[in-house]
Amino acid sequence: FAGQSADMENIHQLVKAAEKKYGHKIYIIEDASHALGSVYRNTNVGSCTYSDMTVLSFHPVKHITTGEGGAVLSNDENTDIRLRLFSSHGITRDHDLLKNNLGPWYYEQIDLGYNYRITDIQSALGISQLKKLSTFRNRRREIVDRYNNELQSIPLLQIPFESKDCNSNFHLYVILFDYEKVGKTRNSFKEALQAENILTQIHYIPVHLHPYYQTNFGTKWGDYPKAENYFEKCLSIPLYPAMSDNDVTKVIETVKEIYRGNR
Repeated sequence: FAGQSADMENIHQLVKAAEKKYGHKIYIIEDASHALGSVYRNTNVGSCTYSDMTVLSFHPVKHITTGEGGAVLSNDENTDIRLRLFSSHGITRDHDLLKNNLGPWYYEQIDLGYNYRITDIQSALGISQLKKLSTFRNRRREIVDRYNNELQSIPLLQIPFESKDCNSNFHLYVILFDYEKVGKTRNSFKEALQAENILTQIHYIPVHLHPYYQTNFGTKWGDYPKAENYFEKCLSIPLYPAMSDNDVTKVIETVKEIYRGNR
């Protein structure tokens, strides 16, 4: 979440113990959609050191983009073959996989799949973006360091958690603010920032509070108090590599002024 890796080593150990106990393979699929460029225990997130597959997102707001889409990474050859088939209707031209071979033009559908192919144009954009990943990441960390230094002294405001095992790319910078104790509402806080052209977002509404789950699974407010407590306090403030130092200063000073009641 927001660039912070899950505790993958402990998850891996639990799964391996369960595999031994129950006698069958359990796959670990690591959702690293927020974490391209993050490091966990001195290993790049996405290396699949502790997982069978890692999922990445290249949505426009992520660290690099292909316009839309993403990728699945794996170190296992059989998994790689299945994923490639799955992404293209189960069709292959690989001679090693064909039942028959009628020539270089020949192809077969050997499995069921979907049309999940990424376009060449998107791929070209992604390759270009990937070359800039370290630059993007470094600038994000500079901004995060300023935010941490300047905002951590504000009473009733909590800066983002970062595990000692993780060096985060900080896809999002989410502050937790106790609006009730300050005597403000989150909406008024957001509106005051927006009046200064500082746009914020809520990441995220807990899954169990969405109508689909409430209707189909009977979930309701009060089922997951920790998620709900987080939701009531969270606010994502701007964080992107193109922010200037003046932009960062404006965000910091405006947050402080709203807290003091000057805006």
